[in-house]
Amino acid sequence: MTHNEERTHWIKEGVIGLGVGVLYGLTNVCVGHPFDTLKTKMQAEAGFEKTNMVQTFVKTLKQQGLKGLYRGCIPPLWGSGIYRSAQFAVFEALYTQQDNRIGKYELPGTGGLQLRVLTAGACASTVRAVIETPLEYAKVRGQTSQKWQLSKVYTGFGVTWCRTMGLMCTFFILVDSGRRHFPEHFKRPLLGPFLTSGIAATLAWWIVWPLEYMKCQVQCDYGQKVSVVQRMRNVIRERGGFFALYRGLMPGTIRSFLANGTSMVVMVTAQRKVSEWGLRGN
Repeated sequence: MTHNEERTHWIKEGVIGLGVGVLYGLTNVCVGHPFDTLKTKMQAEAGFEKTNMVQTFVKTLKQQGLKGLYRGCIPPLWGSGIYRSAQFAVFEALYTQQDNRIGKYELPGTGGLQLRVLTAGACASTVRAVIETPLEYAKVRGQTSQKWQLSKVYTGFGVTWCRTMGLMCTFFILVDSGRRHFPEHFKRPLLGPFLTSGIAATLAWWIVWPLEYMKCQVQCDYGQKVSVVQRMRNVIRERGGFFALYRGLMPGTIRSFLANGTSMVVMVTAQRKVSEWGLRGN
């Protein structure tokens, strides 16, 4: 679904997805981590709660230098390759495996969305959340200059799973829709995949942003032993209403568009090379 190459056996598609997903994940972190650091500081670190993106950037450079923008990058650098490769492997394998009457059933009123996009997306999201939660915990603690504890690496799993389910299912639906309705644009070497993935990922992040904010709050945890719902209520009450839950959206949007757009270009190119090299076979 994330490529237009001729598909083979579902297991082979899963293995290929595993390989090209690593490239997607590594590219995503290299391009997007500085913006992710700004977002995390604005959402979670004491002393940055009332600064905008530019002020956070300047303050980070003054206090920590350029390397401060890449604090906490090691866990996501190797971890992103793992959970994104697993995510795409599971999705591509299940999407291909469900090439049958039930899987290809088009949901009414969706413009041709097939059931297998949702089922494969839900499974891929769950796998990603299981792998990603410990890595995100370590990353957030590093970005906010705190030590992490092995016994607490699954802190925030519930909110991470909900966020990831909404994020990735929306992403796969939008990419699938773009691929089906604008196939010629998706085949373009750069512009098509870049815009398709960048826009899809950004819209998906906008939808789940309050959950991303809460994930950072829970994993940072400056001694607040309250539920996610109560945290949301506190933020809304103390920081200016519902839209306070969208704090850090600007750097997050820039990170999402640039990182996911660039990563999709790399992954689509890799998928094409796999076919050209004859590694898909028959």
